[in-house]
Amino acid sequence: MNHPARLACAACLLAVGLPPALAPAGPPRKHQIVTTVGMVTDIVSQVAGDRAEVRGLVGSGIDPHLYKPTRNDVAALQGADAVFYSGLVLEGKMTDALVRLARGGKKVFAVTELLDEKYLLEPPEANGHYDPHVWMDVSAWSRAVDAVAGALSEFDPAGADVYRANAARYQEQLARLDAYVREVIASIPERQRVLITAHDAFNYFGRAYGVRVLGVQGISTESEAGLDDIKRLVDFIVDNDIRAVFVESSVAERNVRALIEGARARGKTVRIGGTLFSDAMGPPGRYEGTYIGMIDHNATTIARALGGKAPERGMDGKLNAAE
Repeated sequence: MNHPARLACAACLLAVGLPPALAPAGPPRKHQIVTTVGMVTDIVSQVAGDRAEVRGLVGSGIDPHLYKPTRNDVAALQGADAVFYSGLVLEGKMTDALVRLARGGKKVFAVTELLDEKYLLEPPEANGHYDPHVWMDVSAWSRAVDAVAGALSEFDPAGADVYRANAARYQEQLARLDAYVREVIASIPERQRVLITAHDAFNYFGRAYGVRVLGVQGISTESEAGLDDIKRLVDFIVDNDIRAVFVESSVAERNVRALIEGARARGKTVRIGGTLFSDAMGPPGRYEGTYIGMIDHNATTIARALGGKAPERGMDGKLNAAE
């Protein structure tokens, strides 16, 4: 057979396709996982590793309590192999859609609802609901990593060993983060260990690290703060010589500004101690856009603003700008 004929024959074989036994094996298909908030996206990505592509829907600076899924979000959720969300009604306006997906047979996991209830807080003002902001306690969120590993193993038993190993490695990093947070928060003079923020997202932080926590709004930003709420906190600030309050990246600043103005009207100067990440992480691609970076930023910012000692650039010198 001459050379042109051989080329023509090869082209024919390529056109009809090689038999399955002779076809080159492609890379295994990665599981398509869709998540909601960044804190869940990050731990699912850490545990899933190379076995999945993870897409988060609720980005940096976005309030999940108020977020409404777009048409593209709904399509992504419907096309996913599995869905992970935080749960405990954090994703207020998305929750019904997520529950419907689960009832339709989709593998849907609410991470905080996989935890033992003994780790959850049920504030009196929450009307019988658990506080969803579990990630503010690093040790509790480390247990959520176990829950994610278990859920992924249920969904994909073949990857169970990988998921457990990835979870264990990540939990070592979280244990170190937890120790850092304890150290820098303990350095704040006890009388100044009071954290006032836009809404009650830091109750787990307060329980874990010995900080009194007060928010202008409740645990959901869907509830509006009234004049009585503002006045109550202004009274507390003046009576207890509070020097700094904090805004949140995903919540409007107006209520915190009202506290500052109210205190000023009574002769008390209060400053903004910094911007904290509460219901959303920092920008993607930055250290603060990871769960570890988010908590490092918060703890460092709080400690430095309230009179404690913390390195300006955080636990490992990675913070872009600790405020």
